[in-house]
Amino acid sequence: MTLEWEQVIVDAADPAALGRWWAEALDWVVVDASPDAYEIRPEENRLPGLLFTSVAEKKAVKNRLHLDFRPDHQDAEVARLLAHGARHADVGQGDDEPWVVLADPEGNEFCVLGPRHL
Repeated sequence: MTLEWEQVIVDAADPAALGRWWAEALDWVVVDASPDAYEIRPEENRLPGLLFTSVAEKKAVKNRLHLDFRPDHQDAEVARLLAHGARHADVGQGDDEPWVVLADPEGNEFCVLGPRHL
């Protein structure tokens, strides 16, 4: 038996707007632009994807699951994402952590990691 990772579901007040934000931030393609279920992927037929679905309640606490990204240049990527509408987020991390915690326009936290140390 095999198990394939299809997608991560992201609850959103405005799935289309949040999905468009992430598609632009990641340079991914839109594979479903329905108003209540907006899906993006790295490429049309490549998994996993992100599926943004409509929920009535607002985000109230820190995410139980978040995404980590490792760019080539952390400072440049953080600056790009902040200019794109992300904001710094405090989830209790220390000042000397090698990652930067940001939040998307609806407050979902994600991390921009520093260089990989092998």
